[in-house]
Amino acid sequence: MITIIHDREFSEALIAERRARGADHHDEVWEGVYMIPPLADDEHQYLIAELTSILVETVQRPRLGQVRPGVNVSDLRREWTKNYRCPDVAVRLEGGQAEIRDSYWLGGPDFLVEVVSPDDQTYEKLPFYQSIGTREVLVIERRPWTLSLYHLTDGKLVETGRSTLENGVKLCSKVVPLSFRLIAGQTRPQIEVAKIDDGQRWVI
Repeated sequence: MITIIHDREFSEALIAERRARGADHHDEVWEGVYMIPPLADDEHQYLIAELTSILVETVQRPRLGQVRPGVNVSDLRREWTKNYRCPDVAVRLEGGQAEIRDSYWLGGPDFLVEVVSPDDQTYEKLPFYQSIGTREVLVIERRPWTLSLYHLTDGKLVETGRSTLENGVKLCSKVVPLSFRLIAGQTRPQIEVAKIDDGQRWVI
């Protein structure tokens, strides 16, 4: 269900209440329009935590870059709060274009992850990520389970591969030193993450 609020006082009170409760961590503003995403369920949070941990181990600790479990990303140097998105996981490699500022990153991350929730607008965010030069995006669908990898090619985020249980395709990142694929699990499909150079693997 989509709710549109034109009452300025009520909308300002709602936003203030969300900030006071700390419930606004993943709220976004799309060209001046305040967006409240659906609540992330426990599985969503688990996936974010595990992927962040793996990226910290393989990117941040070897000092290849910075990893964040959610960060505001904007294309505006001034008044950034008028247009920003908040990916589930973001990576800025050393020498990357994104500027890390106090409250947000200016410009596109080198790699980011979006976990799809019912009624969210993950795919509508791709043009924004493309416009700020995000190099690679991993999208995780859970209904049904699918992994999709998008790579910036000639200025456009193009889907370079899709992994399902049926095809078993391994998606090799061109940005971070990892591959991703779906494998069978006991209660649900699992995500196998592996280092491309030595094969070290994790199962989420």
